[in-house]
Amino acid sequence: MLDFSLHWEELRKWWVTPVGQALLETESKEVERVITTLFGYHLLLLGEGVFMELLVKSPIMHRVWMHPKVNVLEGGGALGSRHDKLPIAGDSVDVVYLAHCLEFINNPHEVLRETFRVLIPEGYVIISGFNPWSLWGAWRCVMRFIRHVPWDSRFVSVGRLKDWLALLGFDVVQISPYFFRPPFSHARFLQYLKWLEKVGSYCWPFLGGAYLVLARKRIITLTPIKPSFQTKSKLAVQGVVGSVQSSRMEAYGINMNLSEEFRQ
Repeated sequence: MLDFSLHWEELRKWWVTPVGQALLETESKEVERVITTLFGYHLLLLGEGVFMELLVKSPIMHRVWMHPKVNVLEGGGALGSRHDKLPIAGDSVDVVYLAHCLEFINNPHEVLRETFRVLIPEGYVIISGFNPWSLWGAWRCVMRFIRHVPWDSRFVSVGRLKDWLALLGFDVVQISPYFFRPPFSHARFLQYLKWLEKVGSYCWPFLGGAYLVLARKRIITLTPIKPSFQTKSKLAVQGVVGSVQSSRMEAYGINMNLSEEFRQ
């Protein structure tokens, strides 16, 4: 399996290929629908720098890009850090965008755990990934022995990702599959098959080559419990009333044991 921090250069080259550019173009539309509805102060991107261009329409102005090899990358607004050990305080980030990085990391659970830690309560995480149950997944089964990105990575299914998110304390808000074209590298052929995007979204929506998941950090609320002494106080009052009634009956000369004589 690939290590994202060691094969970053191969990934950068793949994203500028015709199929990589076509995927970015389609994903940008999906991200735009989501990112324009999320507000806050801080937005964090974990993944390749090319995805920063997908966040230009976000109302969140402070955007930070973190990458393990940022010291040799171009551009500003970036910090060098491992994705499973973020140098960020807990409950401080409004939105985290995991852009196709879970497939290339040996410990995706730790990345999601760190994402949950740094998000504020009710904060959002956007996750994009490759769908193993699609033409892309079938092509991966053939190409993974050639050791080329992204085919030798581990595709994470939507079902497994939902289980991970639920275990950590996320609520899945939206799942959007996209890119229903085969992963061909010919630019003209990909442009010709662009009509499959509309047809696939209606006819076979869960067979998209990639997906976008929006999840919200769940807040654990405490259920108030009534104190037990309220029930005991009612019983105590009933006992006092009963004793008062019996004392009054004895004062009037009424013997409670006379009932036995009447029964005879």
